[in-house]
Amino acid sequence: MTLQRELLIDGKDSPAASGRTAEDVDPYTGEVYATVAAAGPEDVTRAVDAAQAAFDAWAALDPFARRKILLDAADLLESRGEQAVELMAREAGGARPWALFNVRLGANILREAGAAVTAPRGEVLSSQETGKLGLAVREPVGVVAAFSPWNAPVILGVRSVAAALAAGNTVVMKPSEDAPLACGLFVADVLRDAGLPDGVLNVVTNDPADAAEIAETLVADPRVRAVNFTGSTHVGRIIGTHAARHLKPAVLELGGKNAVVVLDDADVDYAVDAVTFGVFMNAGQICMSGDRVLVHESLAGEFSARLAEKVSGLPAGDPGEPSTVIGPLVSRDAARRVAALVADAVAKGATVLTGGGEPEGAVHPATVLTGVPRDAELYHGEAFGPVCVIDTFGTDDEAVALANDTENGLTAGVITENGTHGLRVARRIRTGIVHVNDQSVADEPQAPFGGFKASGYGRFGGRWGIEAFSNTRWVTLATEQAQYPF
Repeated sequence: MTLQRELLIDGKDSPAASGRTAEDVDPYTGEVYATVAAAGPEDVTRAVDAAQAAFDAWAALDPFARRKILLDAADLLESRGEQAVELMAREAGGARPWALFNVRLGANILREAGAAVTAPRGEVLSSQETGKLGLAVREPVGVVAAFSPWNAPVILGVRSVAAALAAGNTVVMKPSEDAPLACGLFVADVLRDAGLPDGVLNVVTNDPADAAEIAETLVADPRVRAVNFTGSTHVGRIIGTHAARHLKPAVLELGGKNAVVVLDDADVDYAVDAVTFGVFMNAGQICMSGDRVLVHESLAGEFSARLAEKVSGLPAGDPGEPSTVIGPLVSRDAARRVAALVADAVAKGATVLTGGGEPEGAVHPATVLTGVPRDAELYHGEAFGPVCVIDTFGTDDEAVALANDTENGLTAGVITENGTHGLRVARRIRTGIVHVNDQSVADEPQAPFGGFKASGYGRFGGRWGIEAFSNTRWVTLATEQAQYPF
């Protein structure tokens, strides 16, 4: 039976003003899994109306009451793990372990946000004036526009709203058209059931054809005072441009072209396991996926053979099967895009160690390549699929140069048994995140999360997330009368 969902505006399920709907397709079966309301600009305005109307009361709510809602939502989310497994498999092809990881981390993001509600929210400043007290006070900005992606839908759906809500803002969320339930309405249902007041979080779903208009309408609304977006660099540039045009701060977490560097002092068995996880978790559809593997030339032969052998045995296919590692990509078009990247690289001289070929529906074979030349699109382009490229280096300088040979700068991993060696290399890689003796995929809710260069700017996580969605004000209190010159 096909699910049907409406917009969530002012705490109520509401059809689009036009009555239009959009289809939500299961990438593995190709069948329509759900239909959602297809909002128009007038619906965006209604959602912002509701968020604006709810703002004063939410910002003024006892912080302990606000914290309780977020903590209760975390517990509720954990209790709905099986629902998340179903949604993520049917909307985005997510395998069961990935879905349950989304639930656990999403719950912890809510808990971290809840803890931040009652954390210190300002500073006492020195003043050059006698008898004057200076304060730097963080206050909510108002309505926040949140754009959540499909690939880690529960994690990133929660992340798009948690810090903003904790800081006392209200939110209008526009979830991805590829997973509007998992990264939007499911998250909102959890918060609503935890006691979030009407209008504090509103969700506007849309037809893919209307995405640009919906996004521009939302960002342009003068009552929206801050924006966050997680997704591709291409779309992030558009969102960032809209925000800049209207002088609104934006947190953008965008694409990656992430490297895992295997140094000459690495444990090869550990490196193979780490790289396999960092490349092929969620079929490579993670912004942090390490689709470039840079291996010291002394280890390259052994490492490449072992990696190809391990990858060739990864179970692929139905995301509903508990053993599946390589599930379908988000759509059949996405699988064909990855296949085209591989074919282009091979045509220009790359060698396939395992995988390659044509996808079966939305399932693309787990693929390892070597010898990808600079003129291949895959050399610089984000794979965002179950594909990695092995390259070799002879010195640390060469490794760093290769790792930095990209316009992106999200994350990196450095595999080594020598921590000081690894840290020296890690400090030279130009990314927002780097993990020494680990691969590139990691996320913890208390840590500053975000990219550098074309991978975005601003930070989610911990106090950095609260600050991103707060207005810092300078407030002074004079304890004695001032003397003026006239």
